[in-house]
Amino acid sequence: MKVLGICGSLRRQSRNKGLLRYAVANAPADMTIEVADLSAMPFYNADITERPAPVEALFAQLAAADALLLVCPEYNYSMAPALKNALDWASRETDNRLLAGKAAAIMGAGGGMGTSRAQYHLRQSCVFLDLHPLNKPEVFANAFTDSFDADGNLVDKRIQDLVVAQLGALQALAKKLRG
Repeated sequence: MKVLGICGSLRRQSRNKGLLRYAVANAPADMTIEVADLSAMPFYNADITERPAPVEALFAQLAAADALLLVCPEYNYSMAPALKNALDWASRETDNRLLAGKAAAIMGAGGGMGTSRAQYHLRQSCVFLDLHPLNKPEVFANAFTDSFDADGNLVDKRIQDLVVAQLGALQALAKKLRG
């Protein structure tokens, strides 16, 4: 199974990228997680008539993916602009063919309540995008605790176990949706 990991944080040592790195390194044996690079993606603009190279790369990754792993930081009680922008670009593809009907897992690291508000907002967008987000297990991590080391790597066993469980649930949902 091919999963595309899309992280809304662009910072190399972010805790959200730490969650994604852990997921990539600990995916089930028959799952590969490729990571999208959003760092050079321009903001969606309908006046751009030729797709820029970073958008083409994302589209190719999305077309090959069986499921998505959306790593969702929380900025001002909502999802990060980089993640929203990637989904906005993808949603403009004919018949929403890059997103529609795919299973998606959502995880994130942030302050206080983790990224619960942003994840809720992302789930609302998933309705329009016709993505099928997992209900459980949920992965909310407090980015400002000892759950992460100084390089942003996930070191908390409880959250590590949740990430692994979520990947297993994503795999099962994706298989179910493919029939």
